[in-house]
Amino acid sequence: MATGRTHRPATRSRGIPEATVARLPLYLRALTALSERSVPTVSSEELAAAAGVNSAKLRKDFSYLGSYGTRGVGYDVEYLVYQISRELGLTQDWPVVIVGIGNLGAALANYGGFASRGFRVAALIDADPAMAGKPVAGMPVQHTDDLEKIISENGVSIGVIATPAGAAQQVCDRLTSAGVTSILNFAPTVLSVPDGVDVRKVDLSIELQILAFHEQRKAGEESAAEAASLPPAARGAGEQADRKGPDGDVPAVMPA
Repeated sequence: MATGRTHRPATRSRGIPEATVARLPLYLRALTALSERSVPTVSSEELAAAAGVNSAKLRKDFSYLGSYGTRGVGYDVEYLVYQISRELGLTQDWPVVIVGIGNLGAALANYGGFASRGFRVAALIDADPAMAGKPVAGMPVQHTDDLEKIISENGVSIGVIATPAGAAQQVCDRLTSAGVTSILNFAPTVLSVPDGVDVRKVDLSIELQILAFHEQRKAGEESAAEAASLPPAARGAGEQADRKGPDGDVPAVMPA
């Protein structure tokens, strides 16, 4: 059994690039909001702004779906909702199991967005015997001893891992051996999976670190802009201050 692969090739069998697939949920969320407000049509520019992408990219993405809109009218909102939902496989019910019912797992179990987006939480599973039978989000938690049976009986193909890092790979192995072919991983570790299994990793700490990088860069740019706005004499004084040694003396300037 080959291991180490965590994604499918860059282009899917129907010719839709993975980058486009990743943006389809963004379009669907924006379109759903428009549908709830009974908006009948939307222009590519309006929808792109709502989804946070540029309009040229949106039009290219929709061309893969065979949807080109109508000049002067735009896109039919309800039809696009149907098209994207069908492409994403959301026109059917997807049973999901959540493994690891700690704080994060319990929060996911209580998330109301699953059902409205085509997913049904079929079971909550945890390794702690004390959790067995305890109701979470209106469902009794089941023990990991029954994991394979639960997956088989519910026809589960999507598993959510919310365990500590040390237990995640073992849970992943059991899920894939039992027939799960898609995994959403919240554990702070990289999983090895067989060919044909998709893994999507959600790591909040990494996202925060990326934001910290951007914040640091913005602070540096602001400091540089402030320095550039000072008169030359003030800038020179600031540079002299920066060059002061620990005893307050400014090093002598060596002749060129």
